Amino acid sequence: MAEFSLSDLEETIRERAHSGDRESWTAKLFARGIDKAAQKLGEEAVETVIAAVKGDKQALVSESADLIYHWLVVLGLSGVSLSDVLKELEGRTRRSGIAEKASRPKG
Repeated sequence: MAEFSLSDLEETIRERAHSGDRESWTAKLFARGIDKAAQKLGEEAVETVIAAVKGDKQALVSESADLIYHWLVVLGLSGVSLSDVLKELEGRTRRSGIAEKASRPKG
């Protein structure tokens, strides 16, 4: 069995986004738009941080899954692909994180 990947999840989200399936959380999020999806992403980020700080590994796994899912929904709604993000990360690995951050525009 092949390992599940973020690309697999991105494809599932893409398939469900405009399915009209009333039982699909993905379809509901896409129907509600970027504001709702971004709100959910923020909530999941906070819940992930809380789980990490508490040292609750199972909650961290669960909340991380929620965070990644909602992040991919926000990307999809914004017309940004996982591939776009991975290309950016790949480019950043060619220099130190400190140098990369220092090169970003201020403001």
